[in-house]
Amino acid sequence: MYIIFITHQIIQMAVDVLLGLQWGDEGKGKIVDYLAGNYDIVARFQGGPNAGHTLKFDGKKYVLHIIPSGVFREGIINLIGNGVVIDPVILKKELQGLEAADVDYKKCLLVARKAHLILPTHRLLDKASEAAKGKQKIGSTLKGIGPTYMDKTGRNGLRVGDIFLQNFKEKYEALRNKHLDLLKIYPEIEFDLESLENEWFTSLETLRELPTVNGEYYINNAINAGKKVLAEGAQGSMLDIDFGTYPYVTSSNTITAGVCTGLGIAPSKIGEVIGITKAYCTRVGGGPFPTELNDHMGEELRRIGQEFGATTGRPRRCGWIDLPALRYTIMLNGVTQLVVTKIDVMNDFNEVKAATRYQYEGKTHPHLPYDLDSIEVEPVYEAHEGWNCTLEEVTAFSEFPPALVQYLIALERHLKVPITMVSTGPQRKELVLREAANVSI
Repeated sequence: MYIIFITHQIIQMAVDVLLGLQWGDEGKGKIVDYLAGNYDIVARFQGGPNAGHTLKFDGKKYVLHIIPSGVFREGIINLIGNGVVIDPVILKKELQGLEAADVDYKKCLLVARKAHLILPTHRLLDKASEAAKGKQKIGSTLKGIGPTYMDKTGRNGLRVGDIFLQNFKEKYEALRNKHLDLLKIYPEIEFDLESLENEWFTSLETLRELPTVNGEYYINNAINAGKKVLAEGAQGSMLDIDFGTYPYVTSSNTITAGVCTGLGIAPSKIGEVIGITKAYCTRVGGGPFPTELNDHMGEELRRIGQEFGATTGRPRRCGWIDLPALRYTIMLNGVTQLVVTKIDVMNDFNEVKAATRYQYEGKTHPHLPYDLDSIEVEPVYEAHEGWNCTLEEVTAFSEFPPALVQYLIALERHLKVPITMVSTGPQRKELVLREAANVSI
């Protein structure tokens, strides 16, 4: 006896993912802005106002912290997913910036009802906790991100959908009072809670005016309807709460796996994974940084690259590109294509270097140790000839100077992933795409 199974093939669009492969600040905003025209929906899946995605076009600079970077492209829906934590005050200021830029965000911006809210007391807890750590401080942006995610996992948090409930004020006061009790265990900090709360509740009115959705249903219905979705990550893979340089990490999953929980989609829905890396490496705040340059070269990278945090304004630590760390994050994310940004920062260098391996525990290793924070590693470098020329007129891979081509070939050889785009400057148009016919650099 045979059982015959009749199947009906259902064609669904996949969700492409764009995320950073280092410690953040890789230039994700510019790439999302460029690619957004190929998608129907751009969705943020984690993080909060600790992110700072910078976009430059038409002679102006825009920095987005919570809103997806596709918001400047007409006809595209931008979804703030359930994995994001939202500070209504910062969101309101961002929306005011969009209004000033004549962006009609009410037609293109949606907020998932299950996204969690950052309270004023979350920010106070963040500030007090960081101050109490002294020299062991993590380098928090002090935006209340960590305490908000703690309440989320502790099942105490407030969500966007709660602001429409009749008992919202009671829920708020219960959580606020819990925070005030917690603040008593830390050294005293100065704050004016009444003023903070007044601003916060005023900003809630702006949030209430935005369209809200059950994000998981919305995104899956869109996929089933054939809509193209780009998931936008914040921070970088080396800051992932599970796989980053713990404890100097953020409070969410910044890797591809976070897309599933941060938007409510199945792993089978993931399509292309576009990983972003700078041509060198930077980090803000504390934590291990094997290739950091504490010399004039590090200062040059910072000066030329204008390496100052988009969210905090803090100077970024700078160093050569770290290929063991990139291989690690490429593996974790399932990266299918690479984008290299800020290559122009090294235009005038006679020599550029790339760390290819680590030395630790008496041996040379291609992989990261269990804990970069407790195991001291020494990077092994490979030197490359600099290209010593401007890239302003370059519009195709075939026009890159030979030395730069050799550098990109070396990156591909070590990383085993094709480089499909190279950013040659901060402006929207300064992006060189790999020609479809040119399968090798």
